[in-house]
Amino acid sequence: MGLFRKSAPAPANPAMAELGREFANARRHGDRNAARRIAREFDRTANGEADVASFQQGQDAFNAIPPAYSRRGRRR
Repeated sequence: MGLFRKSAPAPANPAMAELGREFANARRHGDRNAARRIAREFDRTANGEADVASFQQGQDAFNAIPPAYSRRGRRR
């Protein structure tokens, strides 16, 4: 019964992983201002490969979740 047993190793920096999840969420919803703000914050606070890897893990974790609804095409 290992439906939810595939757990990835814990990120080195949980704060950076959360920032990565917020960044992926902003990108999914098309919020460019929030994505830029989060990217600037990441550039200011990241120091080292561990933080970059944690940020990427956060993005991957959010992107692994499928969208709750499909986006509708533009109506004309």
